[in-house]
Amino acid sequence: MPDCCASSDSINKPPKKHICPINRNAYSEVSISTIMYHLNQPWKWNDKNQGYYFCDDPDCEVVYFGQDDSVIKKSELRTTVGVKEKSQNSLVCYCFGISKYEAATNKKAKDFVKKQTRKQTCACESLNPSGKCCLKDFPKT
Repeated sequence: MPDCCASSDSINKPPKKHICPINRNAYSEVSISTIMYHLNQPWKWNDKNQGYYFCDDPDCEVVYFGQDDSVIKKSELRTTVGVKEKSQNSLVCYCFGISKYEAATNKKAKDFVKKQTRKQTCACESLNPSGKCCLKDFPKT
């Protein structure tokens, strides 16, 4: 029986996490605008009225997937997804072009990103394939 007190927004809202149809792990929601920014040919993608999620497993070819188990693979993106790559040249920070190597060897790089984040001069929602802030992806010191 439907909840008479629930708003229509909460009824149609997708879950915050969903299971990747390939590796069977749960991942966080990502916006359609983030996906559109990274697709190689976004005009060919038929998004549906559902939740979409970002898979950060480096061993899984899937980058984005929908509640209906549709998938978008690395090969369908114009962006190299740093968390899925082993190369030290792959990006950790998309807003400022900081590679894994630079992040691991130069403390000033992370300090710079922290400062820019506080100043709100980054664009993680669009530039980072996860749609989230990159600071969690920096190597732990």
